[in-house]
Amino acid sequence: MDTDLALILGLVIAAFTVPSVMSSLSERRPPRASILTILIAISLIAYAVVQKPGGYAIDEIPDVFFRVVGRLL
Repeated sequence: MDTDLALILGLVIAAFTVPSVMSSLSERRPPRASILTILIAISLIAYAVVQKPGGYAIDEIPDVFFRVVGRLL
C-alpha cells in the first residue's frame, strides 16, 4: 500500500470515528466499535509515517491529501 494512501485513509477513518466516540459516551455505553476503528486509524497512520523516509510534516498533509484524491479521480 502506498504510504500517502495509508496516511489519508487513517486520517479519514479517525475523523469519522470522533462522532461515533462522542455518541457512545453521551449515551453512556462502551465505545467498542469506536475503539476498533481508532486502532485501525492509528495503525494506518503509524505505518505511513514509519515507511516513508523522513516521515511527514504537518504542513505536508494537505498536499498529500490532494495528491491522493487527484490520483483516484
